[in-house]
Amino acid sequence: MEMEELQLSEMKRKTPMEHLNIGEFNRGQSSKLIRNLVEKDNAAFIQKNGKPIAVVISYERYERLLKSGIDINEF
Repeated sequence: MEMEELQLSEMKRKTPMEHLNIGEFNRGQSSKLIRNLVEKDNAAFIQKNGKPIAVVISYERYERLLKSGIDINEF
């Protein structure tokens, strides 16, 4: 029991990604939405008809992924 509690306490809490509707981009809000993601260093799903179609991340986050050995272009 103690080992399980230790493992759970060491796990990082995952923050759910933000969901943005493609319609917001179509209404000219893309600059504001992307700027907000970059400022907060967040990632977000772009949704169309309630289903995720893309993911947007900041360039800095992308660079961190590359430095940690993860190249999302290889998947």
